[in-house]
Amino acid sequence: MAPDKSVLLICALCLVLGCCQQGGALDGGMLYPRESPSRELKELGGLWSFRADWSERRDAGFVEGWYKKPLSQSGPVIDMPVPASFNEITQDPKLRQYIGWVWYEKEVFPPARWLLRDPGTRVVLRVGSANYYSIVWVNGVQVTEHEGGHLPFEAEINQFLRDAPGEPCRITIAVNNTLTPHTLPPGTIHYMENESMYPKGYFVQDTQFDFFNYAGIHRPVLLYTTPLAYIDDITVTTDVMGSVGLVQYLVSVRGSPRYSLTLTLRDQDGVTVATGNGSAGEMKVVNPLLWWPYLMHERPGYLYYLKVDGTVSEDTYTQPVGIRTVQVTRNKFLINGKPFYFHGVNKHEDSDIRGKGLDWPLIMKDFNLLQWLGANSFRTSHYPYAEEIMELCDAYGIVVIDESPAVGMKDSMNFGNKSLQHHLIVMEELIRRDKNRPSVVMWSVANEPASSLPPAGYYFKTVIAHTKATDPTRPVTFITNTNYALDLGAPYVDVICVNSYFSWYHDPGHLEVIRLQLNSQFENWYQTHQKPIIQSEYGADAIAGLHMDPPLMFSEEYQAALLKEYHAVLDQKRKDYVIGELIWNFADFMTNQGTMRVLGNKKGIFTRQRQPKSAAFVLRERYWKLAEECRPLARPNYHDIGLPQTQASNCT
Repeated sequence: MAPDKSVLLICALCLVLGCCQQGGALDGGMLYPRESPSRELKELGGLWSFRADWSERRDAGFVEGWYKKPLSQSGPVIDMPVPASFNEITQDPKLRQYIGWVWYEKEVFPPARWLLRDPGTRVVLRVGSANYYSIVWVNGVQVTEHEGGHLPFEAEINQFLRDAPGEPCRITIAVNNTLTPHTLPPGTIHYMENESMYPKGYFVQDTQFDFFNYAGIHRPVLLYTTPLAYIDDITVTTDVMGSVGLVQYLVSVRGSPRYSLTLTLRDQDGVTVATGNGSAGEMKVVNPLLWWPYLMHERPGYLYYLKVDGTVSEDTYTQPVGIRTVQVTRNKFLINGKPFYFHGVNKHEDSDIRGKGLDWPLIMKDFNLLQWLGANSFRTSHYPYAEEIMELCDAYGIVVIDESPAVGMKDSMNFGNKSLQHHLIVMEELIRRDKNRPSVVMWSVANEPASSLPPAGYYFKTVIAHTKATDPTRPVTFITNTNYALDLGAPYVDVICVNSYFSWYHDPGHLEVIRLQLNSQFENWYQTHQKPIIQSEYGADAIAGLHMDPPLMFSEEYQAALLKEYHAVLDQKRKDYVIGELIWNFADFMTNQGTMRVLGNKKGIFTRQRQPKSAAFVLRERYWKLAEECRPLARPNYHDIGLPQTQASNCT
């Protein structure tokens, strides 16, 4: 096979439409869709028509113009739920492993009132996320395209609706899950050219990350409306000066050169606490209720509500606001001036059947388990999570390290200019989406890159500097498993985040070496960089129900024993410069098939079905005790969770 066929797979549209070009700086805001007196929402979830393009070059849909007419008229279709990954919905094993373009279609009837020209309504089609490259048509006309999964994109579609009033609106979305050395995450297409062993044209997609490459439309698709002159973006930053909370705001309006704005900040009882006018300014809140993490205050996750009213178009949008500060010192992470210790988890958007598809019952189960566990934080390993999840973090006080999808960067090709340009855009998109979230206290630009490679120093210096320039209010990190003496990106981060798997991937089965090796790890990193450290991953696989005494690998006892060995060192180092610990992983998750994995990664303290292993109880007891020590303003109600009360003290 010709070597350029991997390019044909990811961008067959390059040949047909001349697309796949990198964009420049982002244009416009990306406010989370909320209903208001001036805005309506119509969700498009449910069953969509679906077809995978099985042609050799995966380009039949473009060559034959599947978007020009109903999808069923160009070939057979099946029903596919949205949101959901398409991989495990059917009984077809080939579809589970499919790489290339898939096509979705749905016909909808926008309300007739949306189509009126006077006073005028702006209709927007929004896709929460689709993995990884997407092209969208409305009634056969391309309206937008987007590179990258995990983040939303949208397009105004008024003119295409008004061309056919009273007729159904046909929405077609083509999604390609092919990864190249320059995508985030990266990947490569490997062709098996020995036709005595493989069918003609046989290929596989190789990746360097340890989770299944689920694909499809993973988050809600919806239509929403605004007036023709509308509030396009809101940026809120907060500070605290003595007993006064400061809320700085910047609002952009589109669709009219003449407008005026009034702003009202209300508390959770609906009482107005501050007002403002104009597109930029500062509000002062006397004796504010600050946004505190879960278990750090008796009212965690307190939110105010900033209502923005445009007096020309009468557009209205309400933005939740949490008043809080974040600061990093040589050995501490401060929230509202108080030491904060991350005791939490790493997670995945992953579950049976639906893959990475948004699922409300699962989301609520996970948050109930986080609260039961006493976890105050998580990292969005290894990609941005759904906005619906982030909304709950804001409301519940769960602190978030918000991570980009830069995972599996193991080759020098992943650090070239093309990758860098895309990485910068992804960070802009992530910050644009999550900049106002009080739960987000730090950006992570990558996970376990090959940061000892020569190009990595300039690469991460550039990405981190760009991230800080885009959002100067939050610290920036990336997660490393590179040797402390060789890591070229570490000098540029604000917090050192280290992954290590002593007695698992290193010295497997030898629990007795953990304390020495972990202590050396921490000392080496801190002496080299003089920055606070988070143990951002640690853990061991455990098969639920497998018990061994003395503990042996893969047993629940071994997982629990390994955690306790780590905790002994963490308890010493958190007195000095260690500011957090995040277990790998919250729940078992699916991976590619391989001899190291039996139906996925089993490092979860919960099973994939969210049932606890022994380690969950070990961690629960620890986290609630840590919460008691680190709660400066109020005590947790231990009677409610069945744990004994002990004397509370502030974090050191």
